[in-house]
Amino acid sequence: MVEPVETTPVLYRWPANAAFGRAVPKTKFYEHGNVRTALREKFIDDIQRITWAYKLADDTIRLRGTTTVPEIQVFTIETKGADVSDEVLAAIDKTVHFPIIFEVASTERVRMAAAQKSLDGKTPRIATYFTTDWQSADAPRRPLPTALDLPSLYEALLASLLPVATRVGETVSEATDRLDHARKLQREIAALEKKLRTEPQLNRKIELRRQLKERETALAELTDPAPSTRG
Repeated sequence: MVEPVETTPVLYRWPANAAFGRAVPKTKFYEHGNVRTALREKFIDDIQRITWAYKLADDTIRLRGTTTVPEIQVFTIETKGADVSDEVLAAIDKTVHFPIIFEVASTERVRMAAAQKSLDGKTPRIATYFTTDWQSADAPRRPLPTALDLPSLYEALLASLLPVATRVGETVSEATDRLDHARKLQREIAALEKKLRTEPQLNRKIELRRQLKERETALAELTDPAPSTRG
């Protein structure tokens, strides 16, 4: 399986100068006709309040933005129940044309979540969501990562959420693709193991073991923090 790195769950101390503090009506994210009824009900049933809490931008934290990362928004999602789904976060993400870092707050605990967002089209493209574990709402917060501009700050914020360490020189996008491939291999390995347990024919068992070994080797390579340099 994809082994998580040993990290301390992180919450950041967002700069006071970047405080925005604007409540956003839930209806903004599901009032359009193309939103499924089931998703609309999740907004109504699962979310108490959405707050646009911070705006990380050149005019608030003195870091230059680009067309790919013009600003970084921090949204606080207060839940009615235990949690909110990635589907709900994605619906919010697709509506706001800036990268977003979410803080999901439930009673006295909080978690940080985000997915890499690409702004090169009319509709933002959202990658896989990653999250910290739940933490106490009053847990210590650390300063923002040191960064030269907003894109490098965004990379650092996303990297702190990944369940595995990034490799030397690897971008968050590349690490996400690697993790997605590893999870696909895990599903294939599980399916092969199930087939192997019930396959009665010896020659077929041999072929299944070969396929299984091939995928296990590929998975080990993908999850190794220092990839093989063999040509």
